Amino acid sequence: MAKIIIHNEKVKAHDVLVNLCPFNAIEFMDSKITINSGCKMCKLCVKQAPDVFEFFEEEVRRVNKSEWKGIAVYIDHVEGDIHPVSFELIGKARTLAEKINHPVHAVLIGENVMQAAEEIVKYGVDEVFVYDETELKNFRVEPYAACFENYIESVKPSIVLVGGTTIGRSLAPRLAARFRTGLTADCTVLDVQENTDLDQIRPAFGGNIMAHIHTPNHRPQFATVRYKIFDAPEMIDKPFGKITRYTVSKDLLKSKIEVLEVHDKAKSESIEEAEVIVVVGSAFKKKEDLSMAFKLAALLDAKVASTRPLIEKGWMDAKLQIGLSGRTVRPKLIITCGVSGSVQFVAGMKGSDQIMAINIDREASIFKTAHYAIVGDIYEVLPKLIERIENERL
Repeated sequence: MAKIIIHNEKVKAHDVLVNLCPFNAIEFMDSKITINSGCKMCKLCVKQAPDVFEFFEEEVRRVNKSEWKGIAVYIDHVEGDIHPVSFELIGKARTLAEKINHPVHAVLIGENVMQAAEEIVKYGVDEVFVYDETELKNFRVEPYAACFENYIESVKPSIVLVGGTTIGRSLAPRLAARFRTGLTADCTVLDVQENTDLDQIRPAFGGNIMAHIHTPNHRPQFATVRYKIFDAPEMIDKPFGKITRYTVSKDLLKSKIEVLEVHDKAKSESIEEAEVIVVVGSAFKKKEDLSMAFKLAALLDAKVASTRPLIEKGWMDAKLQIGLSGRTVRPKLIITCGVSGSVQFVAGMKGSDQIMAINIDREASIFKTAHYAIVGDIYEVLPKLIERIENERL
């Protein structure tokens, strides 16, 4: 941990020192120079007055990386019905594992999940670690975390990948805190270095920059990834992985949470599963004008999705938002109508097979991602596009 040490006995002109900091972090209180919480650790004070200010950094604890081996994927499921994000993470784990010659593990926790474990092996996992107990029928974070913690302590994986689902976002932070290690949420890019350090990339500061995060001095390295970011692997012809049953003390399976009833959520068609999507953006001037997009979508048997500004206006349902604060999609075709192309939005749809963008601004960021670009006003382009499609079908 780094800090600034102040040698007050060497202070001569406190008013000069107070004015050194551009963040107003240096104060003169009770006849002493102090540093408040506004300090950004820029070390400008150390450079300007090295006799008074001293930068001190504790020696960083180094982890023996050779003791940690394997890339683990948490299998998110409901009564053995595996969430598709788990398969996508297995595919990514296999790609990463090939670079560093590590095995791919799957961690499956629940009741009567051995059949699901047999299915997981078919996707090229080296070993499935199963915790199968009656107390694990319903997800409760304490016993599930206890099982996962037991796996990590026993096997010592270098990397742990968790789906960015409701369950995953509850489980991953708790585990990262227990092992005093890092966790990067909603990664859009993952890669691994030869020394097994995981490169984790995700948009930050409102999508204005892409943050490159790595955890060089701690293990395991945790990352959560949302559905539809990576490709799911194909099943292999000759599975080679094995299934290992693990157990923990019954005391660890106790929970302060009591599940009284479980109700199935009403199913609704999600834009995440749509093969064709029409996206409406800020270029629409009135809510009524969205009818153009809905008409185009009807002709293409597509779903209509939205960017954040129209959600905030109340014109579209929040479930239809694409982006890091919405849904991630990978359709065969996506048509963006008046969408500027912010980093956060693009992160939610860049995996689409074909991207067509319509925007009046030829410098719009969306054109950097699009496969096909139409420079024009949506109020002129959409009617012509609709007319063309209708004529083709006559």
